[in-house]
Amino acid sequence: MATSTPVSIPSKMKAWVYGQYGKPEDVLRLESEVDVPEVNDEQVLIKVAAASLNPVDIKMMAGLFKATDSPVPTVAGYDVAGVVVKVGSKVKEFNVGDEVYGGIHEHALNNPKGSGSLSEYAAVEEKVVALKPKNLSFAETASLPLAVETAYGGLERAGFSAGQSILVLGGAGGVGSLVIQLAKHVFGASKVAATSCAGKLELLKTLGADLAIDYKRDKYEDLPEKFDVVYDTVGESGRGNKAVKEGGSVVTIVGGRPVVPPAFVFDVTSTGTVLNTLKPFIEEEKLKPVIDPKSPFPFSHTIEAFSHLQTGRGTGKVVIYPIP
Repeated sequence: MATSTPVSIPSKMKAWVYGQYGKPEDVLRLESEVDVPEVNDEQVLIKVAAASLNPVDIKMMAGLFKATDSPVPTVAGYDVAGVVVKVGSKVKEFNVGDEVYGGIHEHALNNPKGSGSLSEYAAVEEKVVALKPKNLSFAETASLPLAVETAYGGLERAGFSAGQSILVLGGAGGVGSLVIQLAKHVFGASKVAATSCAGKLELLKTLGADLAIDYKRDKYEDLPEKFDVVYDTVGESGRGNKAVKEGGSVVTIVGGRPVVPPAFVFDVTSTGTVLNTLKPFIEEEKLKPVIDPKSPFPFSHTIEAFSHLQTGRGTGKVVIYPIP
């Protein structure tokens, strides 16, 4: 059992809550009298310092996964970074005062907790969090969990390995920017190609792309060379199938539309194990957070942050900091 020094914890907190399904600007409300979540034996209570937004936040809020969702009202948010202020009786790895981060819902789409990370406090299972990398701020750290776990997990599921080539569709986004770095600096890719709009091609190269493709000008499926793996973050797995080698894999993280083999849909499972595996690469700066230039948004401007995310023109991750 972890040792801890008691910390004064209030009974109520500020949190962004939605009581019905819809668009963030229509249903999300900042409430100041929300109950601070209780921790069970295997959870830690985190005083939230920063959070980041993900497309899945918007999809859950819209009710697209109503059948497997927890009942509303719901505190929004998946990604968290902060400080442990309370530990459950069976928690072994963390103590009060530890700086941690993680994707707080183990299964992003299947019965997520009703209390998310866009709040002053979050109760989180020990197994989904990890110690914060020493070289990153809370805002930088909060940008990573769901995106880096998705990027890494998709590459693993696709069987990607050293010496192989990869095409990343949507290389400047939250997941795509990390797929490029992971493929190049962690997995040891022989060649990394990636797509984005013209204004972000230089960013792709700084992240590790050998070939940066303007998707508005060039049809990547018409390139003479094919790739061992195509990682689709934008919903173009059909075109991706035309760019992959015989026997290769196309991993897509965009569900809700027909997917034809060799393409397959990857749904992430949050786990601190992946974050711990990648910590050395983060601390050695082989894997760097990519934060949207408009970030961070203050806690009170969370709806504006969601509006920016919904434009689809962001770069990297949209972060909320400080909280509150």
